[in-house]
Amino acid sequence: MTVGFVHKLESFGLVDGPGVRFVVFLQGCRMRCRYCHNPETWKLSAGTPMSPEELFSKAIRYKSYWKNNGGVTVSGGEPLLQLDFLTEFFEICRAHSVHTALDTSGNPFEKRPEYLAKMDRLCNSTSLVLLDLKMMDSAKHKQLTGHTNENILQMAEYLSEKGVPMWIRRVLVPGMTDGEEELWNTYEFIRTLRTVQRVEVLPYHALAIPKYQQLGIPYSLMDAKSPTAEQIRRAEEILHIKDFWTE
Repeated sequence: MTVGFVHKLESFGLVDGPGVRFVVFLQGCRMRCRYCHNPETWKLSAGTPMSPEELFSKAIRYKSYWKNNGGVTVSGGEPLLQLDFLTEFFEICRAHSVHTALDTSGNPFEKRPEYLAKMDRLCNSTSLVLLDLKMMDSAKHKQLTGHTNENILQMAEYLSEKGVPMWIRRVLVPGMTDGEEELWNTYEFIRTLRTVQRVEVLPYHALAIPKYQQLGIPYSLMDAKSPTAEQIRRAEEILHIKDFWTE
């Protein structure tokens, strides 16, 4: 029996895909994004062990809230670190006509044939992918997250080739991820992807600082500020978010 490690469940998510979402946060993440707001999910083996069937039985109780465009979103942590569990859960959802969304950094993606075969299976039951493009400059991406971004960009291209709908997301951290050249390079990459349905700019916030303090983890962005309305507007302008918006 496949077992997944679940951090927490939210029954009424409004920002994790279309409509009202039942949001599953899985354990495990290799990246160490400096602005991560869920550091308690980094350890893979923590959380509550659960089978795909058990998880679905919890999710389906809220089906009446989903109406025509809601459904289930799996986030984390990084869900692709529990790929087999994720796939089996999504297959159960799809068998019951439940819309499925995957919120991922794309970091675990590989181009090995064995991995691609597993991704192909996952995509068959995935309605939407919310993909974080944190930065285009690979060296700066490593400074921000601890990892380079080549496999993340490869995953975006793979999803485009497979015809999987995507929402692209960018966390806007003033002085780090909001440079005009960086944003223009992001836009130029996004426009090569044929399945992007939405581009979202997510303002940085420091609400996770108490979590870091509780866990005894140093927080490296203590002096960072949230972006102003003008900084958000300029980023959205460069990324041409209106060009990608679809209902």
